[in-house]
This record gives sequence, C-alpha cells and structure tokens, in this order.
Amino acid sequence: MSADVVIIGSGPNGLAAGVVMARSGLSVEIHEAAAEAGGGLRSAPLFDSSVVHDVCSAVHPMAAASRFFREFDLAGRGVELLQPEIGFAHPLDGGRAGLAYRDLDRTCDRLGADGARWRDLMLPLVRRSEAMVDLLLSDQRRLPADPRALSLLPRLPTRILRHGTAWSRHLFSGPEAPALLAGAEAHAVTGLPSLPAAAVGLLLGHLAHSSGWPVARGGSARIADALIEDFTAHGGRVHTGSPVTDIRQVRSARAVLLDLAPRGVLDVAGPLLPAGYRGRLERYRYGPGAAKVDFLVSEPIPWAVPEIGRAGTVHLGGDQMEVFARETAVARGALPAEPFVLLSEPMAADPSRGAPGRRPVWAYAHVPNGDPGDPVAAVRSRIERFAPGFGDTVLASRGVPAAAMESYNPNYVGGDIGAGAIGIRQMLARPALRWDPYRTPLKGVYLCSAATPPGPGVHGMAGYHAARSALRTEFGIHAPPSLSPRRS
Repeated sequence: MSADVVIIGSGPNGLAAGVVMARSGLSVEIHEAAAEAGGGLRSAPLFDSSVVHDVCSAVHPMAAASRFFREFDLAGRGVELLQPEIGFAHPLDGGRAGLAYRDLDRTCDRLGADGARWRDLMLPLVRRSEAMVDLLLSDQRRLPADPRALSLLPRLPTRILRHGTAWSRHLFSGPEAPALLAGAEAHAVTGLPSLPAAAVGLLLGHLAHSSGWPVARGGSARIADALIEDFTAHGGRVHTGSPVTDIRQVRSARAVLLDLAPRGVLDVAGPLLPAGYRGRLERYRYGPGAAKVDFLVSEPIPWAVPEIGRAGTVHLGGDQMEVFARETAVARGALPAEPFVLLSEPMAADPSRGAPGRRPVWAYAHVPNGDPGDPVAAVRSRIERFAPGFGDTVLASRGVPAAAMESYNPNYVGGDIGAGAIGIRQMLARPALRWDPYRTPLKGVYLCSAATPPGPGVHGMAGYHAARSALRTEFGIHAPPSLSPRRS
C-alpha cells in the first residue's frame, strides 16, 4: 500500500512535517538520501570516541523558542537543552568584551553607559518574547491572532529600521553593545546593516535574555532522535540511503513534501513544473557560504577575557564596523583576510561532550558562496587574536570548505547553510511570490525547507506550516494535531 504522504529530506523541517502528518492519522514515509537522518541535526565522534562534535548546527535558540518545539516539548521527551551562563559573547581588542548574560540586569550592568539603551531595546521584546517569536516565525502571510504579537507591530518596525540602517552606527556610545548586536545580526549572513539582518539580530539578541541560547545535552542529534522517535511511534517510516531522483517515483502519495532547496526541487521535479515557476526557482539566489572547522583541544580556550569561557557561543568579528565590513564584503563575493567566525564551546554548558584533556570546539567562518579554501588556518588565527595560546591546546582539527558543505547536505548550495540569501525581496518571496509559499503548481506537491518562510534555523516551523497547508488542502484537516508527548 502506498503512503498518504511522502516527505523527501529528513532535516528538522522534514521531520517536523512528518510528526504533524503522522499525528494527524496519516501514513507517512520519509526518504533521506544520506545514510543518517537529521540533516543539520547530526553529531559524531570525529577524532576521539569520547568526544561528541556537532557536524552542523550546534546551538539552539530557535529550538528553545519556536511554537513547534514548545508544543513538541523536548524536555518532556528527555532532551535537555542546557543553558550556559552567558548566551553569547563578543570579544574586542584591548581586553574588552560584550557579554549577553541570560540575566538582562547583569548584561546591562556590564555594558556601563550603554546598559540603559540595551535595556530599552531588549526589555519590551523579552516581556513579549513568545509573541515576538511567533510573529517572526509565522508564515508571513497573515496577521497574528495573539494580541500580544499585535501589540509589537507598532514597535518592532521602528526598532528594525533604526538598527537595520546607517542609524545603527550612532545608537550606542561604547563598543561592546553595538558589537553584541552586530554579532547576532551576522547570523543572517548578508550585507550589513540591513533590515532583515536587524530583525534577525533583535530576535536572537532578546532570546539570550528569555528562552536562551542552549545546547542539547549529548549533541544536536538528540533533537533529531526525539523527532524520529515520535514520528515512528505514530506509524511513520524513515528510509535512509534512499534518494528520490524523480518526483514521479512517489507521486502515488496524496501529498509529497520536499525538504529541499530550490535547486533540489528542480533536480527532482524540474521538467514537470510550469515554465514561470521553474524560472523563479532557477533565479533563486543563494547566500554566502559557511566553512566549518572542528577542533579537538586539551583545555578550555584561554580567552583574554576569562568570562568568555562561560559563553556557549562566541562571535569573532571585531567591533561593529569590522563586522559590517566583513559581512558586506563576503555578501559581495570577496574573501576577507579575517572572516567573521561563529564559535561554540559546548562544554561551557554540557560537560558530557568530552573527557579530561579532550574537548570539542565548533566553528563556522563566513566566506563567499562556493569558496574552496581550507578554513582551519584562518579560524585558528581569529581565535588566537582574542585567546593567545589557543594553538598550543589544539590536538587535532578538521576543515570543511564551503564548496564541500554541499556534499554533506545538498541543501547547502555552495555552503549556504540558510538555503537562500537573506534580503527583503527574497524573504517576502521565498522561494517564489505566492500567497501559499508552501504549495507548488504541481497537484499535491509542497515545499517545506528553509527556502520557505520563516527561513533558516532549527525551529521546525517551515515544516509545521507546510504540513498544515497540505492537511487543509489535500485531506480537509483544519485542526492541527496535539504535539504533546503526554497524549502520545
């Protein structure tokens, strides 16, 4: 018997869609080309069997905050999201650093004269954090029903405008606060300043003081394991090492959901798509690449500012203007001598990841799309700038150029781990301008990857929205299922 629903791709969005569909009483199959399910949620002992490295995504503010994962209740399924004392840090030259503590008051105290400005920016967002997350992780087509989210509409655009334009250079008096915010904005991996990046910065920045920037105890794969366990408990089946090269292989299903970047959609369904829609997918723009580095080290990173060692995430980019210049250069295809580096020391929150004298360090460098260079030396140098002596602690390292990231996951075109450039036009028309961005012109075929709203991140919301669209249209199911483990 053929399945009611087939999902191609088992990243967090594909798995989220599978959970929603299976819990709605449908028969669902997921086909994953790789030998292991999970997409960006994979972990492995790269150098030593006692040390767990996250292969792709490592820190999970979105998994702690999104509506899908709030309802799914990771904690209720035994997945611990561990909070570092400092959500993210941003070292500067001269022994200074911006530190985003979970405690907003403590953060403001450390920012000195800029503390009041940081509080004015973040406190209204923290007080309405759940509503803000739901607003920014919506399908971006409908007004939110929650009155708390509606109350943000007059405030949020003004904040985005101020911090997403040249005004942002004049809003703080010291270097720490603007560097902190610029580091969060750099997660958009686009030219800075920009309005979409400002929205990303405000979302991620305020989460440091609300639901946090946690890591999963034991590795990111634990999140994927929980999704797969629930999916299979409700009758779903996952087929790994099972590439689908032509969508006609699975068209017997009433609904097919594609957790694929637009290039992957063209690969499996291109000849069947109408010319206009196919052309829009062909013109879809991909963003800069991420080059990955994993280190095995003998001791904690020797930061010049010791408090940085209590941060789960560290942004290495220099001051605000340096971050802006580096990210803009990369977005234009130029490789800076010193790229912006995003780093995580997972053992700052999760001691189970390593062993005495053997610890993991995870890092991404932002580089032009498709850059073939080995990133190890550049990332090591960036760390050394703010942690002299780091090189003496390195036992082993592994670099994955941006050009090779696509081999690990075909959705990462040219190393673009966000499945598409972040810009105003492409955020509104992601991947093509349609009222329902998840439906394709092919009957019963839907997109559910990060190339659809609300975009990249381990939040499951693209899969959740796509599944709800398919449930309504193909199966006449309008009420979403409960995701709570207490009703499994």
